[in-house]
Amino acid sequence: MSVFYPEGFLFSRAENRAALTSITALREAMLKETVLEARAIKCDKEHNLHIDLGCMEGIIPREEGAVGILDGSVRDIALISRVGKSVQFTVTDIKRSPEGKYEAILSRRRAQEKCAEEYLSSLVPGDVINAVAAHIESFAVFCDIGAGVNALLPIDSISVSRIPHPSARFFTSQPIKAVVKSRDEKGRIVLTHKELLGTWSENAALFTPGETVPGIIRSVESYGIFVELTPNLAGLAEYGDNFEEGSRCAVFIKNIIPERMKIKLIIVEAGLERAAPKQEKYFFTGSHMDIFRYSPDESGKVIETRFI
Repeated sequence: MSVFYPEGFLFSRAENRAALTSITALREAMLKETVLEARAIKCDKEHNLHIDLGCMEGIIPREEGAVGILDGSVRDIALISRVGKSVQFTVTDIKRSPEGKYEAILSRRRAQEKCAEEYLSSLVPGDVINAVAAHIESFAVFCDIGAGVNALLPIDSISVSRIPHPSARFFTSQPIKAVVKSRDEKGRIVLTHKELLGTWSENAALFTPGETVPGIIRSVESYGIFVELTPNLAGLAEYGDNFEEGSRCAVFIKNIIPERMKIKLIIVEAGLERAAPKQEKYFFTGSHMDIFRYSPDESGKVIETRFI
């Protein structure tokens, strides 16, 4: 199986840079239909993308800007929004003007088709892949999983700890790992992320009763306050007034109870300075998983994800 990468991954690679050094290298890449990457410097009034190849300028005609542009299923904003960013493409032609100036004709659409044919079609549930948070909505993150092809990461699949908005966990252009969960009714790939962030036991092992650690208040209920310790672990503190969801706090760890999957906390101080989303720790570093069991062996409740 060929492996394709999200846009931004190829830009600094030696083989990509080498292919952009001369017209000879570009012609060789054209014959091999190699997927290359360079930065878009302009989108003109006809919505053609102008690409800085280093040795010459490249043009991605509007209709070659993405799969779906011609039939209207993808809007032109998908082209405009690439200005200043790197894009992947194949070289389809190299032309020479009467003045002797060379210009390469490129196709991002073809790079996406190759990605779908040679890579995405071979992915199965449980495969762990590279992705980039390309566009964030309230309900999900649209992730680039290869050559600008997007997959959906629903908000409830981002982490075990519930969040009010995906931007609480990710920022645009952030590289992440994700797990292939399924394909929707339109054939688009649906992703999940929480299975990479560790089991209850793996996360609980990071803490010890008697410690005071930072946390984020995620939910204020009449019976208590849920505080996120890690993206896949939350504890419960006693109810109190004037606590705001989303605010950072310091909590004292009173007790850890694996058989009940409970962590009892005491909020020591609230209203700490907010921090920007960061790259969280991935406990799973393999390329495929069949089953993810979140709940500890001591617990009578089984929480798991099956990809088989």
